[in-house]
Amino acid sequence: MRQHLQQHVADKFSRKLRFFKGLVSQPKTVGAIVPTSVYMARRMASVANPKSGLPVLELGPGTGVVTRALLRRGVAPENLVAVEYSPEFCRHLRDELPAVRLIRGDAFRLDDTLGALRTARFDCVISGIPLLNFPVESRVRLLEDVLSRIPRGRPFLQFSYGPSSPIPPGHGHYSVTRFGIEIRNIPPAQMWMYRRAG
Repeated sequence: MRQHLQQHVADKFSRKLRFFKGLVSQPKTVGAIVPTSVYMARRMASVANPKSGLPVLELGPGTGVVTRALLRRGVAPENLVAVEYSPEFCRHLRDELPAVRLIRGDAFRLDDTLGALRTARFDCVISGIPLLNFPVESRVRLLEDVLSRIPRGRPFLQFSYGPSSPIPPGHGHYSVTRFGIEIRNIPPAQMWMYRRAG
């Protein structure tokens, strides 16, 4: 039991160390001072439908907290496509979750990044990209792009530390809904759900 606890603490420390290395090497791609909490990861993963037959697209998985929550929800590793920009986080994810379909690339250029999967349909899209670090026009283009890759009515879920939606309403053909707030995250974060309008 003690050895199991020591291993758990060591693994948690290792994940945090990798997170901070990623933060230092590419600060614009990391939106928080600590990794996402398991509580928020679980809530974000709850929107995925493992029985849909479609893969799930995760943007900006970082250290893989939400990725693990999606796997625990029942999404098969081969049905989870994770796009990560940071080489440091990619190395970590390949070591920790080798069965997940990890792609190193730019989520703002999905056609190029997805390659052979550029025409794939996804059940939903879950994002940990720090959108507030990017211009509004880029955020809207990303949203419109991902909504074209999922069935109408299915969500694009994004979390943010700001008080309002990181992708403002009224800039395109989409609806914005507050999915919730997670106060057990550090800092507390809000989750936003976007769907194709109409």
